[in-house]
Amino acid sequence: MPSYEELGFGGGATLTRDRAHALFGQVMGLVAVTCGFAALGAYLGRNMAHGSGLLMFIGVLGCVIGLNIAAARGNEQLAIVLLFGMGLLLGLAVAPIINYYSQTNPSVLWQAAGCTAAFVGGLGAVGYATRRDLSNWARTLFWALLGLIAFGLIAMLFAIPNASVIYAVLGLGIFGAYTVFDFNRLRRTKNMTSAVPLAAGIFLDIFNVFLFFLTLFGGGGRR
Repeated sequence: MPSYEELGFGGGATLTRDRAHALFGQVMGLVAVTCGFAALGAYLGRNMAHGSGLLMFIGVLGCVIGLNIAAARGNEQLAIVLLFGMGLLLGLAVAPIINYYSQTNPSVLWQAAGCTAAFVGGLGAVGYATRRDLSNWARTLFWALLGLIAFGLIAMLFAIPNASVIYAVLGLGIFGAYTVFDFNRLRRTKNMTSAVPLAAGIFLDIFNVFLFFLTLFGGGGRR
């Protein structure tokens, strides 16, 4: 994996494009490996108790905070370890759900995976091709995400018709916008030290989109 210094900082459009291509390749490579760790976690945790997922999500939060700090301090190796750890923990957290569908309706998993690939691929291409700076989306998306979390909590306390479907559709809209936003950030970033945080953001987009599609194809969530 080339370092920032090895890629050079010389002037010229060609070198700028080379750095952009190198960053894109590095980020997407990290995303692919992190997805592999998530799949490994889903396999290893297939027989875990359902309540253990909360502990995994706490660990994920720690990994996200840690990898951003490590990346900011230039410790790329630690940031990558924490990124892969985040993928593994998320896989463990959803392992019981994945195992449930694999035993009752495996086609749901393939449908969700296929739609996730098309959804993220299409919106990611839009974000990466957009020349306009979309950084002003950040605050709106943050509040939209908080609103989604609030809706999810309300739906747990009160009986709302088709709440799971509404939640999944809203989630797809929000994380679809996050996908455009994160790929636009990837296009605009020239600093190779940002590769791990960018990969973490894109992986989380993919992971959440997959779960929302899983909810929709699974008939509104597991009963």
